[in-house]
Amino acid sequence: MSESFSQTLRPFHLAIPVHDLELARKFYGDVLGFAEGRSSEHWIDYNCYGHQLVVHLDKSMQVDSEKATNTVDGHKVPVPHFGVVLDIDTWQQLADNLKNKGIQFEIEPYIRFKGQVGEQATMFFYDPSDNALEFKGFKDLSGLFEK
Repeated sequence: MSESFSQTLRPFHLAIPVHDLELARKFYGDVLGFAEGRSSEHWIDYNCYGHQLVVHLDKSMQVDSEKATNTVDGHKVPVPHFGVVLDIDTWQQLADNLKNKGIQFEIEPYIRFKGQVGEQATMFFYDPSDNALEFKGFKDLSGLFEK
């Protein structure tokens, strides 16, 4: 791995708002297949590829609001967004699973920066509360921070 990586990569913790916990439970649990951890009537913990993702109920949140984007590799990338960097085989399995479940992609799975430094597989989609997610896949993770 490159010098940019710690020898021991630590799990992140990310808490995001959702307008409906049951929709979030179906999406993150059933669609994405994340294991549910602790929960209450206001929040749910998920194991997101070894990272702690927490969805918090926010009944005041606006869904279907105007979404900001930035252009990257000719695509309008949702801002903000979050996700996980995966090995290419795990990424492909996720992409195939999401296609089979009928996920509506904002940016269909494809290879970005093909043949260049930092070549990566990527896909973007929204959860039911309009939180944008990106999952990336790398054949060689050492290229993650290469210029």
